[in-house]
Amino acid sequence: MDTYRWKVEEELFLWKRKMRKRTGLIGRTSKNVQTKVNGLIPEKVHQVITESIKNMVKVTLVGSNIKMKKRLPLELNLQERDELLQEKLTTFRKTAVVEGAGTGAGGILLGLADFPLLLSIKMKFLFEAATVYGFDTDEYEERLYILHIFLLAFSSEEKRKETLEIMEHWEQQKSLVGEMDWRDFQQEYRDYIDLVKMLQLLPGIGAMVGAVANYNLLDQLGETAMNSYRLRLLSKNGLEITKGIDFNN
Repeated sequence: MDTYRWKVEEELFLWKRKMRKRTGLIGRTSKNVQTKVNGLIPEKVHQVITESIKNMVKVTLVGSNIKMKKRLPLELNLQERDELLQEKLTTFRKTAVVEGAGTGAGGILLGLADFPLLLSIKMKFLFEAATVYGFDTDEYEERLYILHIFLLAFSSEEKRKETLEIMEHWEQQKSLVGEMDWRDFQQEYRDYIDLVKMLQLLPGIGAMVGAVANYNLLDQLGETAMNSYRLRLLSKNGLEITKGIDFNN
């Protein structure tokens, strides 16, 4: 086994363990509070929010501005693809930081505008990531995989484990994966980012919170995307991620 592939398998092992790790007490408490609050929101409001996020994501997914003009050369090896994704992540992260600082400094109205703008940046990055690893985003199943990466990055402990299980066996299960549950999708995403986005609306600290939050959210999405496509490529080639690696050596 070459050195870089060993490094990738080691990183994937640790990443998968992190994805399955139990959420801390603060995270569980926050989730419980959010669940109770969501129960107080009228059903009609949930329906409106669900449709809004569904439409925003669909517009982003089918928008002409997000279609890739060409796929990368197939001869790129995994290390070269990882390095290229890191370069693209740096660019998208800078864009997200500027957008977060700008909307955070603009008060409540601009703060609210951050939600669709940041969502668009995240989706565009995921399309770029798919192209970097040689997948055709014109295909429905690839766009569905992108949504699963998004959900894996921004969801609760239970949903994260459930999503990872599907993605670990994607080539065998992709034909069985149905339409995205948009109510579940938007609720998981909202619950994950609600607290930090509320802080972004506060005068005086909104710009700083927006910049830092967007940096971290893009960083997390980048890590999730890279490992999701590494996992996909290794699984597609019939390779198993090493289990029980001795990390002390």
